[in-house]
Amino acid sequence: MTGAAAATGAATGRGVLLRDMRWWDLDAVTALEHDLFPEDAWSRGMFWSELADAGHPAASRRYVVAETPDGRLVGYAGLAAVAGTGDVQTIAAARDHWGTGLGARLLTELLRTATAAECHEVLLEVRVDNPRAQRLYRRFGFEPIGLRKGYYQPGNVDALVMRLADPGVPSGTDPDPALTAGDEPGVQETEIHG
Repeated sequence: MTGAAAATGAATGRGVLLRDMRWWDLDAVTALEHDLFPEDAWSRGMFWSELADAGHPAASRRYVVAETPDGRLVGYAGLAAVAGTGDVQTIAAARDHWGTGLGARLLTELLRTATAAECHEVLLEVRVDNPRAQRLYRRFGFEPIGLRKGYYQPGNVDALVMRLADPGVPSGTDPDPALTAGDEPGVQETEIHG
């Protein structure tokens, strides 16, 4: 997974560019992470560990950032792909980009990556108290398959496990920002810590 997905480097709505995450992005990424997930934010070391397995021919990880024309990072997302299964590790969008469709664009990029990695399914966890994110994932074809009790700590919030059976098959979802604006899940989407 070396970043061959189609949308990388292409401008996306409102001038936001999606590109591969690099080590020099980590200050901005961790600042956004701590703002959005103050109780269970990933550490810089966790992101470093993920990036260590990205961007080379045998990579099992892909992380992207969403950057405005003035260089501000307003979102990020990551996918692990191992043995035919993709796992959405995280998706986050800055508060001032909620409702713009940025989460849908980031998810679309991860699904392109999963398809390029020949994943036959994609899994994710989402907080049970986040129905907006669940609606977004359902619109992309994800279906609930289980529950993880007390998954999000320290708040002891359960996670709904969702699965997309084949990321290469269109779900009838159009990730056009005009169609997804107003139903954007914000940032409390999928995040795996640990």
